[in-house]
Amino acid sequence: MIEQRGGWFVVNVKDTPWYGTPAFGKVCIFENPEERFPETGVRVYVLEPGKPNCRYHRESAQENFLVLARRCTLLVNDERRDLETWDFVHCPAGVSHVFVGAGDGPCALLAIGDRAADKQIGYPASALAREHGAEVPEPTTDPKAAYADVPSWGPTETPDWPPA
Repeated sequence: MIEQRGGWFVVNVKDTPWYGTPAFGKVCIFENPEERFPETGVRVYVLEPGKPNCRYHRESAQENFLVLARRCTLLVNDERRDLETWDFVHCPAGVSHVFVGAGDGPCALLAIGDRAADKQIGYPASALAREHGAEVPEPTTDPKAAYADVPSWGPTETPDWPPA
């Protein structure tokens, strides 16, 4: 249940809308899709082992991530880094990255990113991202083209929370 007063609100992750697609994990979006937070995006991803959270990309604004539960693999600037619960990742502008679920169960990942109006995004080619199903078919700066070959995100059931 969302408790909302004067623009601010409190909501439990179990009570937020969840979206998913077979190509990627599930994502919890705390904001109303028609009224995105103007300055900062906040999401929680739940990634099954071997599933990326999105396409390998870089942005013109910083992003920050915190592994809330279990394990995942960070692909960053064509390097691989294994992460576990409570690992924090800071990606300054221009750092290519994606997260891939790892281990024997779902990983929970908090993502916080800048929503600058002039933010740009690029999806580069990457052999490492290709190995993990996270590379775009063709390098692009168009998000619609980057995801044209995968099913759209759609409403899905809330995953078990917190992940065991």
